[in-house]
Order: sequence, then C-alpha cells, then structure tokens
Amino acid sequence: MVVRWACDGAPALAPDGTIYLGTFGGQLWAINPDGSRKWIFRAGREIKSSPAIGNHGTIYFGCRDRHFYAVTPEGKKKWQFKTGAWVDSSAAIGADGTLYFGSWDTNFYAVSPAGEKRWHFPTGGPIVCSPAIDASGRIHFGSHDRTFYCLAAEGTKLWEFATRGSIISSPALDQDGTVYFTSVDGSCYALTAEGALKWRLKTGGITESSPVIGQDGTIYVGVNHKLMAVQPDGKMKWEQSYSEPIVAPPLAFADGSVCFLSGSGMLINLAVPHQFKWQRYMAGHTSIPVVGPDGILYAGGHVLNQGQVLYALETKAPVAESPWPTFRADAQNTGRAKPKPENQ
Repeated sequence: MVVRWACDGAPALAPDGTIYLGTFGGQLWAINPDGSRKWIFRAGREIKSSPAIGNHGTIYFGCRDRHFYAVTPEGKKKWQFKTGAWVDSSAAIGADGTLYFGSWDTNFYAVSPAGEKRWHFPTGGPIVCSPAIDASGRIHFGSHDRTFYCLAAEGTKLWEFATRGSIISSPALDQDGTVYFTSVDGSCYALTAEGALKWRLKTGGITESSPVIGQDGTIYVGVNHKLMAVQPDGKMKWEQSYSEPIVAPPLAFADGSVCFLSGSGMLINLAVPHQFKWQRYMAGHTSIPVVGPDGILYAGGHVLNQGQVLYALETKAPVAESPWPTFRADAQNTGRAKPKPENQ
C-alpha cells in the first residue's frame, strides 16, 4: 500500500475521478485524481454531511448554515434550499433525482433536482441519520425521537419501528429488503421490508456506527472498541476488541476483508479476527473511507494546525460486490440500493 498524496478533505468520487469533500471550515473542495486542487466552493458554516453526486454530476450537500446546496461540476452554485436548523444528514438521491435528507429542525425533506420542496415529513426529534433508498424507491431513516421510519416516495408513512434510544447511525439495505441499523440503546436491529423485527442483537455498547454488508452477506458494525461480524440471521460470527474506539463505519472489500478506522487514525484492513492484512497510520482524527474502481482508498481527517486532510492509498482491492458495502452504498454517496438482478 502506497500513500499517493495528502490534501484537505472528506470524500465522494465522481466517475471522471474528481474527489469532492466538505470541510469544517465551510468549504466544498473539488480535487483532481492527481491531488491537485480543481476548485473550492464556499458555504456559510461547517459541512458535516458527506457530498452526494447526482446523475449529471451535480454535487449535493447539507451545511450548518441551515441550507442544503446544489453545486455544478464547475463549482458554481445551482441553488440552495433553506431549512430551520443544521443539515448534518447526508442526502440520498432517488432514481428520479429527488434529494432526501433530514435536519436538526426535526423535519425530513424531499427536494426536487431544481431545488423546490416536494414535501416534508415531521418527526419528534432532530435527524442526523443519513437516509437509505431501497430498490422500489422507499426511503428509510431514523430520528432522535427513537423511531425508525419508512416513507413512500410521495412522503406518506408506510411504517415506523420504535427503539429505546436515538438513531444516529445510517441504515444498510439488503437485496431481500432487510434493513440493518443501530441505536444508541446498544442494539443492532434487522427489520423486514414491512417493518417487522427479524432480530435484535445487543452490542454491549452505545452504538452510533452505521453497518455495512460484506461480500458473503456478513454484517459489520463498529461498537465502541469492538468490530463485530454478524450473520444475516443475527448470530454473532465473531468480534474483535481493540485498545482504541472505532470511529467510522467499516468498509467491505471483495476479498472478504474489512477496513476500519481507530480513534488515533490507524486504518486497519482485517481478513479474519487476529489476522491483519495491512494497517496504515494517518495523522489526525480520520473519518469515513471510500474506494474507487481502481482500488484507491480515500479517507478524510483532521490534523492539528493543518485542518482537513484527504489521504489517497493504493489498496489493490475492489470494494465488495454486496448490496451495501460502504457507508453510503457507493463511491458517489447516493445512499440508494442497487436494483436486484433479474435472475435472483
């Protein structure tokens, strides 16, 4: 594994190789594949959401200036949409281009590609969870009101499921419609496509991490100082403890390994428990990794006196061919499930 370059950032990858990332300084950066700066767009406050890339290359992100933005691939503002509070939720992009996201104002929004509100759905608490869209267009998300919701594309509630704690993490969707998510009540949940409980696994910790799905269907989730591997039936496959907390959702590779980040910025690639494939220390508090089609892994972080940093590392391994191998399902951060193959 080779460090290619370091530059300010937190990533989404466009098909042309451009890397987009938001910073705590309120800037959206566009970076060329060689690490050179393409352009900078300045928003009003911190950007804590991950940018998402639409079908025509438009970049969408939420900001703590209470706005949701659309920016062209050339770095020009297309529009901004005002909400009542911070927008830390990363948007999911529907097949028709509709943008779905939550806000600290307790509302969940649907906004057209032209920046017009289609509808909003009120909940009982702030929404920092990033939504997930299934293959039929239904939207799934959780709220600080301890409830997990499923909405139709037109904004009507299809079902809700109550937990015992706030839902901060983002869901992962399997091809059979199963929804996986965690709650700060210390549990990992699996629900059917109709909202019924399949299983609940007590994790033994305050769970804010978002699950991902591995090459063989294993569900991976980081819980405090542990990485847990869970079978689709809810039985524990294995768990591995570490001296440092796991601070970001894992990432699953096609070779069956899983990558995760520790609190000190150690990026670890694990084949099976106690077997490290590689590890790399990156200065600062490192965040969520993504992998491009060329096997290059990008991870953002924050280094004292340097600000936001984006690392590019050669892994020589593609991401898993699973329904939800990364935090936002794909490198463009669409938050949308792939259609189920016709022969399955």
